[in-house]
Amino acid sequence: MWGIIATWRMAIEGINESAQKLSKGMDAGDAIEHAIKIVEDYPFYKSVGYGGLPNENCEVELDAAYMDGNSLSIGAIAGIKNFANPISIARKLSSEKVNCFLIGIGAEEYAHKNGFERKDMLSERAKKHYSKRKREILEKGLSPYIGHDTVGMVSLDCNGKMCAGTSTSGLFMKKNGRVGDSPLSGSGFYVDSEIGGATATGLGEDLMKGCISYEIVRLMKSGLSPQEACDKAICELDIKLLNRRGKAGDLSVVAMNNKGEWGIATNIDIFSFSIATQNHKPTVYLSSRIKGKSIHKVASKEWLDAYSLRIKAPIE
Repeated sequence: MWGIIATWRMAIEGINESAQKLSKGMDAGDAIEHAIKIVEDYPFYKSVGYGGLPNENCEVELDAAYMDGNSLSIGAIAGIKNFANPISIARKLSSEKVNCFLIGIGAEEYAHKNGFERKDMLSERAKKHYSKRKREILEKGLSPYIGHDTVGMVSLDCNGKMCAGTSTSGLFMKKNGRVGDSPLSGSGFYVDSEIGGATATGLGEDLMKGCISYEIVRLMKSGLSPQEACDKAICELDIKLLNRRGKAGDLSVVAMNNKGEWGIATNIDIFSFSIATQNHKPTVYLSSRIKGKSIHKVASKEWLDAYSLRIKAPIE
């Protein structure tokens, strides 16, 4: 059995390619890296990699993480600038015995010494998004922080190995140096080949309050299915945040166990995710929550067409 699941519609091209390779025996880690690099390289995905949304100083700071579910090795970077494919840098760091989580200048020095590609990650389109948001803040009082979708993936290969990975540019117009949940083990991601894995997207400051990805894996270990684990973890964290703080940010998760079974949960109106397994062709789903339970439906052609038009629409 093999499978790969990811947050958001933006992952489907990478999911499709890696699914074909997993069916032919590709390693779970190679599948994760390959699929996420496709997302990072596409300039119209404005929350990951090249073209990612900049911080308050109009600089692109990228975060990424990788975890091997066999060895439990983890590599992560945060606040890195001017390097392509942060997922690859994070994966390389997972092979280090120490110093496996690097930030800022340290991450950049490591990437340079290890031959990773230097690249200006601030696209002209991202600059236009930045200028537009500056105007909207002044004219409409719009929050600067709208727009922060992490690509997170969990994979299972034919040998039973599982891996997880994340990549993001973080909150739009975030404070210089801000880091969310995505590169943090247990919050943005967690995987154990003996159980399963999970990854999260949404408001990092709230997701990390529940160590949500580790909690889902723990619940799967206790006997819950991936869907039951996702629903329970999201519902309980959402309620806790509402009771303790009066509100909860966006919380969405995807998970897969070592049998290739999968689950998704969210507290937002519509959350898209991408999935492919040995028994399930690559598909984009839309998920919503009704009375504490997640309901999924296949994304319609109309929705998919509207999505493509929206992300490529001219910026005025």
